[in-house]
Amino acid sequence: MTAKIWSFSGWIKSTDKEELKQKFDNLLKRAGFTVLNEVEHKFEPQGYTALWLLAESHFAIHTFPEQGGTYIELSSCSGFKQKMFLKMLRQDTPIYNYKENESRL
Repeated sequence: MTAKIWSFSGWIKSTDKEELKQKFDNLLKRAGFTVLNEVEHKFEPQGYTALWLLAESHFAIHTFPEQGGTYIELSSCSGFKQKMFLKMLRQDTPIYNYKENESRL
């Protein structure tokens, strides 16, 4: 068996904490990921970071309201679930400066 991790990162326009949390929690579950835990932190005066610990790895978001964008990244040992997540995300969310990688041990 070969160890593989699929990852992607990019930027989206929304920085709304509640919208982002609901959107990504829903997308991760619809793509078939198993959410083990979630942790989040709101910075003062602005900014938000959230991490979803997945059975298949992790998903993280970091908002930059002063710049008008949010950095997102997903790492997964399931290429199929990763592709499903991206397909659903792209249906209504433009992703900027997108990078995708497949890493093998």
